Amino acid sequence: QVQLVESGGGLVQAGGSLRLLCAASGRTFSSYHMAWFRRAPGKEREFVATINWAGGGTRYTDSVKGRFTISRDNTKNTLYLQMNNLKPEDAAVYYCAAGTTWFPQFVPAYWGQGTQVTVSS
Repeated sequence: QVQLVESGGGLVQAGGSLRLLCAASGRTFSSYHMAWFRRAPGKEREFVATINWAGGGTRYTDSVKGRFTISRDNTKNTLYLQMNNLKPEDAAVYYCAAGTTWFPQFVPAYWGQGTQVTVSS
């Protein structure tokens, strides 16, 4: 089992940047594939990006490609999401998730509580 805590959210102007962090506790962070999801007001939670257990494979939803970068540091039990050139439509609560299935799609098994990202236009 793994516990996940997100941080790094906040208010940013359109075009700005934020870096989200997800701190994992437990002994086996490096054995989990990880991902970021988000939920905007009035919308369903959607996939944003995923990274495999070793950090050698990543996938992104089309709307964030070229702007967001997912990464991880297994020595620090931490997952990151670097978000650049933020747009108002990126505003949402961002969640990190851990899972043991990555291909053909990531399947979440554990969730964090979320961190709010607000983008002003």
